[in-house]
Amino acid sequence: MTAAKFLLVAALLAGVTWKYGLDAINTRLVTAFPIKYVRTEGIFQYLRKDEIQTALEPLVNTGFFDADIQVIHAAVSTLPWVESVTVKRVWPDVIDIKVHERKPFVRWGEKSLISKEGVIFTPKSIEPFEDLLVLTGPEQQQVKTLEIMKGVKTTLADQSLELAEFSINNRWAWKIKLANGLDILLGRSEQLKKLQRFLKTLIVLQQEQIDAMEVVDLRYPNGYAVSWKAGTPEFDWKAIASGNPQSTITSTKR
Repeated sequence: MTAAKFLLVAALLAGVTWKYGLDAINTRLVTAFPIKYVRTEGIFQYLRKDEIQTALEPLVNTGFFDADIQVIHAAVSTLPWVESVTVKRVWPDVIDIKVHERKPFVRWGEKSLISKEGVIFTPKSIEPFEDLLVLTGPEQQQVKTLEIMKGVKTTLADQSLELAEFSINNRWAWKIKLANGLDILLGRSEQLKKLQRFLKTLIVLQQEQIDAMEVVDLRYPNGYAVSWKAGTPEFDWKAIASGNPQSTITSTKR
């Protein structure tokens, strides 16, 4: 029994000594090989270096060998403006970080931005990007929504029309707002076909008539309905249909 107790005490002492020895070695390594420099490289338009510094500060206050590269990588990657990052040690005292900044393509909803590749990110403020096109769509469907929007934007641009907002609701009904304020409702089926049909009719209209449109509802199989802005005069559609460029004003809408 005495021998067994002696062996147990000896084992415990060895464990304490081993742990103490490791702690002492680690302390000496941190002291002998501290991280002196954190080098950050990249071309930044929106990302601030102080943001990176704040994220890294508690992680690099250690020794060269103790720095956890994966944790550093994760900390920088979580910053909204970071698209990709590489981290490596450079002997004897440098942590080298290369960052590629994420570029906003359009806005996503009210508070976020989305990249050209369909990555949604939310910086502290999107106020500087209020002039960007606004895109909204079903949850987890931002890539598909983005690709559809690109096609719609091109179609409108071919007619010298500028897209300001594009949305797809949870039932996959499309809605467009142009830069001139015109809302276009496209519904859930054959949206591009309906849009192209509408755009073809614009060639018979004058700019004043196009500018007077408030809402265009394309959710009809063979035509569309127009809501006009308040105070818009009524036009002589027979004259327009006959090809007469000068429409006759018959009355004013109230």
